[in-house]
Amino acid sequence: QIQLVESGGGSVQPGGSLRLSCTTSGFSLEYYGMGWFRQAPGKEREQVSCFSGGDGNTYYTNSVKGRFTISKDYAKNTFYLQMNSLRPEDTAVYYCATSLDGCHGYFGSWGQGTQVAVSS
Repeated sequence: QIQLVESGGGSVQPGGSLRLSCTTSGFSLEYYGMGWFRQAPGKEREQVSCFSGGDGNTYYTNSVKGRFTISKDYAKNTFYLQMNSLRPEDTAVYYCATSLDGCHGYFGSWGQGTQVAVSS
């Protein structure tokens, strides 16, 4: 089975940093879409960032551009989201997910979610 395990969430003050990790098993990440999503209370789930293994493209939602960076380590079957200059509005449950059809395909495998809380 395809499994994704997340780590790295927690509480941080505004301006702080966190790095989320997503370790996968059961498949190779090399040609997949690797996405980070978040869902805050009262809001719909949104895609924060994605790395397309097929063409190397990266995507970021406008609110995190310049602050968040997605990366991957194929040897470890792991991808990451480095989050800098965190803001209270970044508070959400963050999920990693993979797609067989790039960053705009169907994300069928998901991690369990990890809470990120940004407050003073």
